[in-house]
Amino acid sequence: MPENIEKMEDLSKTDQERLAQTGLEVEMKNRSGTFFQIDQEIKHVASTEKGIEVLTLSDALSKYDWLSGYMWKAVPHDKDKYTRYVHEQKDPKGFVIIARKGSKTLYPLQACLFLANSQVQHVHNIIIAEEGAELHIISGCASATHARVGTHIGVTEFYIAKNARITSTMIHNWGEKISVFPRSASIIEENGVFLSNYVCMQPVRKIQMSPVAHLKGENSVARFNSIVVSTPGSLLDLGSVANLTAHGASAELLTRAITTGGTIVSRGFIHGETRETKGHIECKGLILKDGIIHAIPEIRGDVVDTELSHEAAVGKIARDEIEYLMSRGLDEDVATATIIRGFLDVKIAGLPEVLQNQIDAAIDAAEKSGF
Repeated sequence: MPENIEKMEDLSKTDQERLAQTGLEVEMKNRSGTFFQIDQEIKHVASTEKGIEVLTLSDALSKYDWLSGYMWKAVPHDKDKYTRYVHEQKDPKGFVIIARKGSKTLYPLQACLFLANSQVQHVHNIIIAEEGAELHIISGCASATHARVGTHIGVTEFYIAKNARITSTMIHNWGEKISVFPRSASIIEENGVFLSNYVCMQPVRKIQMSPVAHLKGENSVARFNSIVVSTPGSLLDLGSVANLTAHGASAELLTRAITTGGTIVSRGFIHGETRETKGHIECKGLILKDGIIHAIPEIRGDVVDTELSHEAAVGKIARDEIEYLMSRGLDEDVATATIIRGFLDVKIAGLPEVLQNQIDAAIDAAEKSGF
């Protein structure tokens, strides 16, 4: 029986609830491993699943000489000022997860990063699924209620080997004055699958990220799903990039976006570099109160036999939909909430039930806070 996560009692009841909304399971009943970091202090590292290793970055580099060959391979260290900042750190923090050949997790691993008192939190994470392995990760990121100003910079590199699969579900619950700069990329080999799900429905000052998938193996697959709400004063500059460089590679970039007064920039780029590749971008946005949704889908094909498409739609809730539900006995507020919930309630293909339930819980929490 796994032990509870240490030091949780040091956090306020409110902060514990904020972490719970990101998927952190203190008792680890439905988790196969945990990494928990507050500011720059690593609090808990554990794995309970055979064939799955969870290590701190420093411990992993000491244990495995070959790991240095993975560092900065997917994400260039000179990509921008944020990656350069992480690269320059003398004592890098973060985690390494290794799913050994053929291993599978019964329950997802959880990785939680909590910003409490530091001005800047930085991490460098490496996640490796060896041939035939299957790995599910839920990453919960949050800030303390008393954190007025702060910046989080996270570099994450995913390596999906032949016939392997990684599902990464990230739920953000930052504060109104927190700026967040994730930098992530994945390299996907033959028949590999990478599913990336992102949920942000709480206030934040700024989030800027554009994860990249390099589909280098034949019949490799990448899917990015984003569900976001931007409140007044929030700027969400989000994008996904898929480079289709092998025969049979395919990618989908799907976004559901709502503004209640904030700004959302939804970017997407698919590059069909090789024959027999497919890609699709879809962004649907709702403006509930005056705010901005700017959709920027881009597709580029370099060869004859690549099939790429995109669509984007931004609008308001149709009055006739509200009136229809009101005619069925709902008042206007309940009818509106029902339509919003249906808009956000995206069932993601291939997502384990425990992760889908966590996304649903994040949507429920946002509804209760009155978005």
